[in-house]
Amino acid sequence: MEKALIVINDLKENGLIKDYAIGGGIAVIFYIEPILTYDLDIFFIPAGDSDGLLVLSSLYDYLKKQGYTPEKEHILIEGIPVQFLPVYNDLIEEAVEKAGYTSYKDTKIKVVKAEYLIAIMLQTYRPKDRERVIKFLDESDFDTEELERILLKFNLKDKFEKLMRFYNEG
Repeated sequence: MEKALIVINDLKENGLIKDYAIGGGIAVIFYIEPILTYDLDIFFIPAGDSDGLLVLSSLYDYLKKQGYTPEKEHILIEGIPVQFLPVYNDLIEEAVEKAGYTSYKDTKIKVVKAEYLIAIMLQTYRPKDRERVIKFLDESDFDTEELERILLKFNLKDKFEKLMRFYNEG
């Protein structure tokens, strides 16, 4: 995975994307016990003002020229299926902007913070996301005040409380 992360860092250094952060299942494993996940999700802020599909097209064209191959909604980078997701709402954009730096082996990377991952999972609210939120609450160290601020800002507090009622009743 480190080789794929180096390529992703190069995209930022070469100005193809403005910023990025690892999200999804891979980001989750930085905070809680490992989970099964298929791909590496990269939330990114496009460089310049471009339409999302145009941004993806130019990004994929660049990576294809580097020898990487598209496969459905992913592009295989050093054997890792990577899904590039342009920021699509204010929550995701703020999550990328406030993502924390960490290292994977010898490579410096950005990972969405736990509080934002919880909020994103509440926003998408798929069954696996609800399960992961519960897992976060049980296993992760996160800033409850920061989570509260994010939930209020992005109108997710009611959804969080509903999930907590369901979880506490079960």
